[in-house]
Amino acid sequence: MANLPYGVGYAAMFEQFHPTELLRFARQAEDSGFTSLMASDHFHPWTPSQGQSAFVWAWLGAVGQTTSLRFGTGVTAPGYRYHPAIIAQASATLAAMYPGRFYLGIGAGEALNEHIVGGYWPEAPQRSEKLFDAIEIIKKLFTGKVVKHNSSHFTLESAKLYTLPDAPPPIYVATSGPINSERTGKFADGLISVGASDEKLRMLLERFHRGAVIAGKDPSTMAKIIQLHISWAPTLAEAEEQAVREWPNGGMPFPKGDIRNSEDFAEMAKFVRPEHYRNRVLISADLEEHRAHIQHFIDVGFNEIYLHNVGRNQEAFIQQFGKEVIPALHWPSAPLAGS
Repeated sequence: MANLPYGVGYAAMFEQFHPTELLRFARQAEDSGFTSLMASDHFHPWTPSQGQSAFVWAWLGAVGQTTSLRFGTGVTAPGYRYHPAIIAQASATLAAMYPGRFYLGIGAGEALNEHIVGGYWPEAPQRSEKLFDAIEIIKKLFTGKVVKHNSSHFTLESAKLYTLPDAPPPIYVATSGPINSERTGKFADGLISVGASDEKLRMLLERFHRGAVIAGKDPSTMAKIIQLHISWAPTLAEAEEQAVREWPNGGMPFPKGDIRNSEDFAEMAKFVRPEHYRNRVLISADLEEHRAHIQHFIDVGFNEIYLHNVGRNQEAFIQQFGKEVIPALHWPSAPLAGS
């Protein structure tokens, strides 16, 4: 990645909004100074009351046509609903249609979305192995050569992509642990994280850096992305209320990857209170507090920050952050050495 992008992106959450609404929000985000889009890939919402879960890959073609922003998935899980060959084909097509704009964000997946195909839901280490096995297949297919693959996770027989972009889309991997961070540095083009303690984030970036160096890559040219969940509204009371109502999963401080049903999350949501979001979702009506929060993660070493405001007030959020927050952020003039 010779030209490392810097900026604030808009997180399009398919669990909460109709895809036509999200197209409108995407256009508004571009007009307001957001530089890119990250679209969630869910089959089910976290809770039934969130109300939506459209097919993101259909929407990606539409958003590529109606905006000029960079865009991608945040994130798709290969190996369950999608064979990696299909992800490779879809990604190559979008990258061919919109050169330099599409990225493939992938992760190990969650049972909420992936259990629907009826296969065995593996433990976390096996999900990680499957993820990086899928990356190998996808990268081979991006070469345009005939690919055969036979592993404990996937079989591929004489597959070749005929529609290819001039350059393959970058692959970014969602990771929250040291082993996968180092693997991401070795085998992918960038890392996606979520809000965590500074100590943990710096550890993840260090392991990502180590993996990149081992693979002979320059980590200063590789994407370091974080998605931040926030709750902004005109008053603190409104911001707290919408967090609990619209995004209760953000106040659940435990792993969620093995929970299968939205209804189970809804039952757990009954016990979520505003204090449960501390250090997980910034709840504030103060735009300066949000600016400082975002700036902190820029200073830690992330080159792209994707914002998800958990409320239904997306138009007001986009307008206010585009006017008051994004212009006040300070970015490094060059990639941070060793970040």
